[in-house]
Amino acid sequence: MEQDNIAVGLDIGTTKIVAMIGRTNEYGKLEILGMGKAKSMGVHRGVVNNITQTIQSIQQAVEEAESVSDYKIKDVVVGIAGQHIRSLHHSDYITRPNSEKVIDESDIEKLVNQVHKLVMLPGEEIIHVLPQDYKVDGQAEVKAPIGMYGGRLEANFHVVVGQVSSIRNVGRCIKSAGLKLSNITLEPLASSEAVLSQEEKEAGVALIDIGGGTTDLAIFKDGIIRHTSVIPFGGNVITEDIKEGCSIIEKQAELLKTKFGSAWPGENKENEIVSIPGLRGREPKEITLKNLSKIIHARVVEIIEQVYLEIKNYGHEETKKKLIAGIVLTGGGAELKHIKQLVEYITGMDTRIGYPNEHLAGSTDIDLSSPAYATAVGLLMNGLEEKNRSEQSEVKNATKEFSKNGGSDFNNKVDRKSIFEKWADKFREFLDNAE
Repeated sequence: MEQDNIAVGLDIGTTKIVAMIGRTNEYGKLEILGMGKAKSMGVHRGVVNNITQTIQSIQQAVEEAESVSDYKIKDVVVGIAGQHIRSLHHSDYITRPNSEKVIDESDIEKLVNQVHKLVMLPGEEIIHVLPQDYKVDGQAEVKAPIGMYGGRLEANFHVVVGQVSSIRNVGRCIKSAGLKLSNITLEPLASSEAVLSQEEKEAGVALIDIGGGTTDLAIFKDGIIRHTSVIPFGGNVITEDIKEGCSIIEKQAELLKTKFGSAWPGENKENEIVSIPGLRGREPKEITLKNLSKIIHARVVEIIEQVYLEIKNYGHEETKKKLIAGIVLTGGGAELKHIKQLVEYITGMDTRIGYPNEHLAGSTDIDLSSPAYATAVGLLMNGLEEKNRSEQSEVKNATKEFSKNGGSDFNNKVDRKSIFEKWADKFREFLDNAE
């Protein structure tokens, strides 16, 4: 199979590991060639805590995807998540030696590199430095300062920080599974690529990705990511509560949650009962759906209130007015019955469920357009964009060679990499040396 325009997204989650192979078709839509899924054995709350089991799960998912697609996976785009991720806001500035020259990419790079040198807590590392807005010689709210004149360049940054050891462990698992790391991206960013429209990002939106071990939050406004946060609760704590509350095993609790569970207890009648087979030689258990939804409701309310507190902590203005597009729910937890209505009731904000089907080709299997696969689809999109960008840079380099003598200044500009790509390159280098 043609290798050039194919990418692979690998979502290492707490409940499942998904490998998704795809390419862009002639209409610019995503064509999924194959998908492999394995139960995630060595990940707890988004963090790898058993390297051997995680490697086995990755290999199992990859092998399944390869057998379906008939494509040999070499490199993957991986998402970072987990409770060790935190974000902070920081302002910084540089004074330019010559204010008669226009601001260019190198000035912005210098400013971003300065932020990368911030002293973090022991064992932490800066993953992302995302510029919010700039100031040039005191002139505020500058979106793109390149091409302007000025002596002092200031910027507000959204800085995402993670635990060095956790990031290193993910890299080690990928390498030990016989794969190459082509890029790393924050999971809430990947999910947002898959389920949010540009209009929503402009208007202001909060993306809530309810996974198995964690709930990720990403807030966008004016097309820029403004806030990220990871809450260390997800669908697994709901299953745990059902298991404890109904005295049943985990497998039965998970099935009860997905098949009969509801986040809204009012809709179940007292006489609606489900019978669970008893363990070897024991009597079956009868559980009322009303009790089941009460258990689910209590835990979901707790998760939503935690997320809503994070949303309210972002910015000083009235949040509801600020985020015109409201809330978008995605991840496996978004499939819970009546969760949309409960979120609207608690927050008072417009809510919809985010499906990644907008970017998928019409022939795609209906199961893949489920919110549970939003992160995997987003990672795949990231990988395809990366390939596209590297192809374009190759064309540019060829043009530069061609127009070296007498070509325009524009063609002679140095090809730039984004700050995050540079970080990913450094991280790959670090993994190669950390044998």
